[in-house]
Amino acid sequence: MPRIPLTWLAEHTELTAGASAQQVATDLSRVGLEEEAIFGAQVSGPLVVGRVLELVKEPQKNGKTINWVRVDVGPEHNEDADNPKDPQPGEERPSRGIICGAHNFVEGDLVVVSLPGTVLPGDFAIAARRTYGHTSDGMICSGDELGLGEDPSGEDGIIVLGRGHAEGLTGEPGDDAIALLGLADEVVEINVTPDRGYCFSMRGVAREYSHATGASFTDPVTSVDVPQAEAGGVAVQLRDQAPLREVAGCSRFVALEVRGVDPAAQTPRWMARRLTLAGMRPISLIVDVTNYVMLDLGQPLHAYDADKVVAPIVVRRARKGEKLTTLDDVTRTLDPEDLLITDSEGGEGERLLGIAGVMGGKSTEVSSTTSNIVLEAATFHSISVARSARRHRLPSEASKRFERGVDPQLPLVAAYRAAQLIAQFGGGEIAPTVTDEGSVPAPAAAITLPLGDAERVVGIAYTPEQVRGSLEMIGCQVEDARDGSLAVSPPSWRPDLTIREDLIEEIARLVGYETIPSILPTAPGGRGLTRAQRARRDAHRALAEAGVIEVTSYPFVGEGIFDALRYEADDTRRDAVRLLNPLADDEPLMRTSLLQTLLPVARRNLGRGEESVAIFQLGTTSRSRGEGARSPVPAAGQRPTDAELEEVLAALPVQTRTLAAVVGGASGPGSWQGEIAPWSWTDAFDLARRAAAAVGTELEVRQTEHAPFHPGRAGQLRVLTADGESTVIGHAGELHPAVVKEFGLPARTSAFELDLEALIAAAPAVVTATPVPTYPVAKEDFAFVVDQDVPAAAVEAAIIVGIGDLAENVHLFDVFTGEQIGEGKKSLAFAVRLRSTEGTLSAEQIGEARKRCIAAVDAAVGGVLRA
Repeated sequence: MPRIPLTWLAEHTELTAGASAQQVATDLSRVGLEEEAIFGAQVSGPLVVGRVLELVKEPQKNGKTINWVRVDVGPEHNEDADNPKDPQPGEERPSRGIICGAHNFVEGDLVVVSLPGTVLPGDFAIAARRTYGHTSDGMICSGDELGLGEDPSGEDGIIVLGRGHAEGLTGEPGDDAIALLGLADEVVEINVTPDRGYCFSMRGVAREYSHATGASFTDPVTSVDVPQAEAGGVAVQLRDQAPLREVAGCSRFVALEVRGVDPAAQTPRWMARRLTLAGMRPISLIVDVTNYVMLDLGQPLHAYDADKVVAPIVVRRARKGEKLTTLDDVTRTLDPEDLLITDSEGGEGERLLGIAGVMGGKSTEVSSTTSNIVLEAATFHSISVARSARRHRLPSEASKRFERGVDPQLPLVAAYRAAQLIAQFGGGEIAPTVTDEGSVPAPAAAITLPLGDAERVVGIAYTPEQVRGSLEMIGCQVEDARDGSLAVSPPSWRPDLTIREDLIEEIARLVGYETIPSILPTAPGGRGLTRAQRARRDAHRALAEAGVIEVTSYPFVGEGIFDALRYEADDTRRDAVRLLNPLADDEPLMRTSLLQTLLPVARRNLGRGEESVAIFQLGTTSRSRGEGARSPVPAAGQRPTDAELEEVLAALPVQTRTLAAVVGGASGPGSWQGEIAPWSWTDAFDLARRAAAAVGTELEVRQTEHAPFHPGRAGQLRVLTADGESTVIGHAGELHPAVVKEFGLPARTSAFELDLEALIAAAPAVVTATPVPTYPVAKEDFAFVVDQDVPAAAVEAAIIVGIGDLAENVHLFDVFTGEQIGEGKKSLAFAVRLRSTEGTLSAEQIGEARKRCIAAVDAAVGGVLRA
């Protein structure tokens, strides 16, 4: 986000009288530059110039030596000489007594003093306080304490006027040091959308401010003296033999030499101050000048140590396996798509100097001994720079501008502006020759804009004067076409203006968004949330009402999660999508199951003091389509073909919305009545059934073995599809003890996970109303002995078929195994409610229903009624 110091902005446009940062932010927001933050004056209160009168060094018991100083801070701020606050080191005279630990000043020096009541950066308030046996009535300040950063001279200690931060400055005791040091600057930080890269410069923001307020604008480019230099500078060769999308990676390369620069020359205080306010750290004169020109004009620059560069400089694509150590001391393996700057390394072979438009290399960087430099100012292809910056995770101030588009007319102007500043403050001589290889890209064809299109698209009437005036204001050349339309040629700094809709957006922006009325559309009847949206909300609400808390987790996981959850080697849940640019190196995969991220959330909550866990999440899971699924990269200049779209869709991961919950520990707070029952595996099944019932369907449960669940306490969650098939859509049960231990969960923690989209698809679109019964119900219990592997759902289905229409409800209420039943057998007990819609059931009817039930279970699953 660019930071705009108001004093810098005022050099290029006329700020309204008394304009504050808040007012400037408001003005810029009217033309689409949103305020991100406002930084007021860094120092407030009485910060004044003081003259050191007396200084006594007092050794302390801790080995330190402190200075007991009397400072003249002007008649308005000095103490009364007849009533001094503290013993003075010398003759009594109007002054302040201050303790100071720095030793880079002497009697007679002019220093900067913050008096009681001053507030320094970091909300550090100054007050008189007793220390080292004296009352320190203020503080003598250093550059760091005032937010000026390290002293450019490298000298540690306080600010002394005439040296370092205050070089060339002087004053009298009592003078306002805030104004003297430029500490009253206000800064506006703005948010720039990707299509308006020209606003990453003071030049661009000043132009927009003039659009918003009507203030005059002075283009800083017009003040740069560009001499008629001869060709013959550093040899440069553009050899892009593999251009991306048939666009050369570098269309123009300017190289300009400056020789004899004083390596010890310091960055002028005003420039260092502006860089600091803009969010950049001053480093050295040469580097600071290149950064300053970049921030001012918008053209990134790079300085090479000329004594380390061996001509010719070659711009080419990387070769497979090449490596480069960049300025951040990281050695990077390059990709054949990376555009490089190289030289011949003394004829012994090519040497890599940097990744074009992203970052330079260590081999030719400017150092503290550099006296001869080569300035590079180039025009690089935005897509090439953007891909390299993301591929190497190397966002830089240069790449941030190049990938959004830099004015192709700027390289020569920016190079001379930087060279002139370096020569002015560091000595040296600008070479009489310059290299300007390549050419300025030809402007695109004029855009045809019918005068009535702005009104047609925006919905309000614009006069021809407003249309033409708005386009000319942003720098477009506007000519009349034969059919009454306008032929509009965008300026070189606006590569984002390519179609007529872009021009219409500019007209609406500059005439004023506030002129566009807010008219809410009338909602047509019979519309609202879709069936799927309603079902998702119903499932969400059902779990929340059951006392389970919703959480959100990132969908990224590490490769170790699959082993932690005990997946088999051939488990399809290991087919995860791998990210090329993950947020964290240890989590490069997309989750294939919600439990992969929900269990770490449970562990984190328990680790922060929770004694139990009951959480759920509704989120997406992804499955890879395999190694062969490769998506093409269609050209951005036209709509992809149908075949290309099919290939893209076929390569996309398989995604679905999933619902999962984890419950463990006490199911509620304890009380005087005793400990509350813990969550169990039956609760996991119950929560899944609640969600299904809210959607409008029922789940069938069958015992199974499925990681990460306990082998004997897990079940499949099934639904009947529209064609009558039983389909698995999830699993529930108690987690495996090893998984519980791995994540530090309470004993016997349970969970469920189901495919919510499949659940919704299985629910009927229309819910059939059930008549209210008018006759009494008859209750019967059945306990059947069946084989261990017979699912309870199969017995339930047989009971319903056997009893027929009289079966109103069938509910499993007990499962029993033991010696009484026999090995390999189990007893399933069902409570059955019988009711007729025609009358009260007689004993004979109930008896017949019992017989049909017993016969049906025997025939279907071999079940025997338990005596």
